[in-house]
Amino acid sequence: MVQPMDLTSLTLLVDIVDAGNLSQAARKLKTSRANVSYHLNQLERSVGVKLLRRTTRSMELTEVGRRLYQHGRSIRNELLAAKESVATLGHTLRGRVRIGVPSGYGQLVMADWLIAFKRLYPDIVLDVLFENRVVDLLREGLDISIRVMAEPPPTLVARELGTVRYVACAARAYVESRGLPLVPEDLGSVPLITSDVAGQQLRVAAYLGDERREVLLDPTLISENFSFLRQAILAGAGVGLVPDYVVKDEVLRGAVLTALDDWRLSIFGTRMFMLYMPNRHHTRAASTFIDYILERARAEQARVEATVVLKTPPVVA
Repeated sequence: MVQPMDLTSLTLLVDIVDAGNLSQAARKLKTSRANVSYHLNQLERSVGVKLLRRTTRSMELTEVGRRLYQHGRSIRNELLAAKESVATLGHTLRGRVRIGVPSGYGQLVMADWLIAFKRLYPDIVLDVLFENRVVDLLREGLDISIRVMAEPPPTLVARELGTVRYVACAARAYVESRGLPLVPEDLGSVPLITSDVAGQQLRVAAYLGDERREVLLDPTLISENFSFLRQAILAGAGVGLVPDYVVKDEVLRGAVLTALDDWRLSIFGTRMFMLYMPNRHHTRAASTFIDYILERARAEQARVEATVVLKTPPVVA
């Protein structure tokens, strides 16, 4: 005999799937693994079939489990939306948004956006993680992650924010004594200053029309701190290979000169994405933040595209 379905157990199924396993779900819900397992068993008894195929290493939904998960997700989102609607009635917009941003773009471009957002919505708590690796949104407890990559993960919602342009550049004093790279292959033999990806051979892809070249790199100075990389470039420690926003002001005043301007350079990809979980309830605070960042990013992209590309000023002998 099919038993009545318990709503608590149904929404617990969503927690289990989102967390990845029973233990993680128990930690998130601050309960015991045995309690989570009990409610899952009760739900499976009520529908009369298995909802999850579990092994020691993996867990996947059965077809019935997938359908119940989708219904449970919709129900939980509606419950959360209703709760928030009642709680915020007559109050200013408040809540908490935890976001992950790239260290360079986050500090040098997004910092002003985030501060301006706080001025607009002082009661929203922004919890900002500066991190360059691609993180697990659920494991890190992130609502939103902003990343530079070639293609976004298919399991996440991806909103494109714009493109990132890399430049090869050096301080004027360095250029006057040692010159600038003339072809992409030169980047493999100069003292290079750039960021890195742990455990990967660093390489740059260079595009000119239909032509594509790939060069293995052997940097002499590596850091995820782009303010430090800019300081090293200005000090004449080598040739920088960094996003253009890192040295934008220095190029404008002629302290830093750029090379290979006709080439499109890419190390980690040239597209910036905002990533978040699909079918996940966004609080009004998170939804407001998403819309705000999309608007600022589009305005920034339009500004960049309207700007005349700066050519390297001639070096005075």
